[in-house]
Amino acid sequence: MQTECSAGAYEFPASCGRRVVARFDGGRMSSDGGVILVKQADDILGLSRRFAACFRDKRHPGFVEYRVEDLVRQRIMGLALGYEDLNDHDALRHDLIFGLASGRLSGGRANCAALAGKSTLNRLERSGHKADRYCRIIADHEALATLFVTLFLDQHEHAPARIVLDVDATDDRIH
Repeated sequence: MQTECSAGAYEFPASCGRRVVARFDGGRMSSDGGVILVKQADDILGLSRRFAACFRDKRHPGFVEYRVEDLVRQRIMGLALGYEDLNDHDALRHDLIFGLASGRLSGGRANCAALAGKSTLNRLERSGHKADRYCRIIADHEALATLFVTLFLDQHEHAPARIVLDVDATDDRIH
């Protein structure tokens, strides 16, 4: 049986001052077109913006290429598409679709990629309670905990009377 392929184009909202069209006829490609849908959900929920507000940036502004919100957005998009390891971002930082979804198609300086690599993202992930020589992005852990509860409650018209946190990977109720 012959496979029926759709040759049509799918139009997405413009980004970075450019038209965004999904087509299936070649050209410079990415296998992660779904990141555009993740970006639209992120824009509606404000997840990256709200999550980034839970961090304090103690880096010297003159040396900052990627804002905390840029780093958070990039990491959320990567996780949503199954890139759980930071080393994946050394390739993703050059992916046009990831750059488009992050609002950055090029770096601010001549020698910088559009998105952060694994070393820069690692500074965000290892942020602690206070700045040190190598990590100057500080997580407000109380604000993060509050944000997760707020995000959950925002999805309900009325706060549930009871919440069960199932933290294991099985569907067995005994655990």
